[in-house]
Amino acid sequence: MEIVTIGLLLKWDSLRSSISSVSLYLGIVLWMMMELHSQGRSIEDIEACLKKMPIDSQVIEAIKSAKSLGCDLKIVSDANQFFIEKILEQHDLLDCFSEIYTNPTSVDENGNLRILPYHSDALAPHSCNLCPTNLCKGIVMDHIRSSSSSSSSNDQIPTRFIYLGDGGGDFCPTMKLRECDFVMPRTNYPLWKKISDNSSLINADVKEWGNAEELQRILLQLVNTITKEE
Repeated sequence: MEIVTIGLLLKWDSLRSSISSVSLYLGIVLWMMMELHSQGRSIEDIEACLKKMPIDSQVIEAIKSAKSLGCDLKIVSDANQFFIEKILEQHDLLDCFSEIYTNPTSVDENGNLRILPYHSDALAPHSCNLCPTNLCKGIVMDHIRSSSSSSSSNDQIPTRFIYLGDGGGDFCPTMKLRECDFVMPRTNYPLWKKISDNSSLINADVKEWGNAEELQRILLQLVNTITKEE
């Protein structure tokens, strides 16, 4: 909807021919950025649209409450650095997250937004057949777990994770979770459907949610439960 307000008309025949082997989403965004630039739209125009992106007030409250309760919040997303940071900045949420794992961005000398794959082309391709070539969230999940284990002051108490998502790309990292972890899939969205169809592959405790009120309530209940147990 916001893209329409800055004059972008999606031409699907052209779009299909220009998308590479990276994720469909990343390919579409790359194409849109080129189209917008060709129409004379600036990086400031794009940023102005991102600042109009709403986030439900209960989601904002849930993020800030989880942070205040001591959670180390991280984002793993197949979006891109520029989009995520600008939206979070607008809602005063950027400082709530210690790390953001996503496709990096830069602005070139002509003011065009460039989006690169998270997994650099210089590296050997990952072997996961569940994820797009540009980002395997399961590999990122392994990295986060390894980092949290090495930095933990108590080896006897493993770091517990709450993974919240809705997309099909969230299934790979969900399979990395342990019995002491939680996954929060959005009801009737791709992750929820994949978990429902492949429940034997999931070790984590599944807590589904359908709206912002449920997300906030369930997330904070889990955080409080983990805090008391530790």
